Parts: sequence; structure tokens; C-alpha cells
Amino acid sequence: MAQPNNAAVGVDNTFRRKFDREEYLQRAREREENEKERAKVKSKGPPVQRKPLKHRDYEVDLESRLGKTQVVTPVAPLSQQAGYFCSVCECVVKDSANYLDHINGKKHQRALGMSMRVERASLEQVQQRFEVLKKRKTPGPFSEQDLDERILKQQQEEEERKRQRRERKKEKKKEKATEEEIEMDPDVAAMMGFGGFRSSKK
Repeated sequence: MAQPNNAAVGVDNTFRRKFDREEYLQRAREREENEKERAKVKSKGPPVQRKPLKHRDYEVDLESRLGKTQVVTPVAPLSQQAGYFCSVCECVVKDSANYLDHINGKKHQRALGMSMRVERASLEQVQQRFEVLKKRKTPGPFSEQDLDERILKQQQEEEERKRQRRERKKEKKKEKATEEEIEMDPDVAAMMGFGGFRSSKK
């Protein structure tokens, strides 16, 4: 039997959601206005002026806990957990390479109040720095005589070490020989047919 023309054939898709375009346009406009207001509030303050980078005035301690064992518990405070603790940023870094990257990085430097820009040095500052470095390493003039003296001194030290080694070996041999001599009753030794455990060679 044939179906009438006005009956729907196939899948019924009348459940699809219909969007109200004007409502969503209104929501978008409200969101844009809110974002503009937030941007205005943020940009009202003066820009933060940070100091330029400076070199560290302390020694970075990477080797104090090297080779030591430590019990790690999940309830321990951050400063006592395994790894390197940064007290400025309050974070734990697991190895020394990453710790160095962290303390030289942007986040740590900002927490210290420094920007990543380096202060431009003047000509006078560079010249003063060169003078300081020259004064620091001005050994006397090097000559062949100094080299010969150093070689001679090294040879004498080596000979002294060899002599001390030989003496130690002789002392050890003497100690061994005295330990090997077993004290025995001379009557028992005569009865057995020998005077001692020593060889006739000396």
C-alpha cells in the first residue's frame, strides 16, 4: 500500500537544537565589554620598574649533599625533601642542572626583583675591571730556569717516595718473618729431628 505524500519518510530529526542568534550576540558583546573593563583595571597602575641583572654575591652550594642518603617522606616540608630547595620561589628541583637553570631563569630573577636585562657598562667601568684583573694575576716572568727547578724538585720528590716504599716493603717482610717463626719447645723439636721451621738460607 502506498503512503500519502505528506507523511515523513526516513529519520525524524526534529529534536535538533535551535540556536537563538540574537541571544548569543548579546552574550558575546557583554563578554567583550567585561574584558575591556578588566584590561583597563590592569593597565591603570604604573609599569613595574625592575633592577637590571647583577652577579651573585654568594656561592651556589651544589655539593654539600652529594653522596649522602636521605629518607624521603611525603609529609616532610618542601625544604627537607629530596632535591634542591629554592627558598625564594618555594619549590624543589630534583637535580643540580635544573637547579642552576631555575636560579638563572626569568621566574626566579623576577621574584628577586630583577629584569633579565643587563646594565650597559661604560668605558671607564670596563677599563677599571681590566686593571683589577691584571693586578690579580701578575706572576713573575717565567723562565727556563724556573722550569728546570720545578722538574728537579719533582724528580727528588719521586725518588723520596720510591725510597719510602722500599723501606715499607722491607719492614713488612721483617714483620712477616717474625710472625712465621713459631716458638717451639727445643726438646720437642730435637725429638722430631729438626731445630726449627727456618730454612738454612738467609
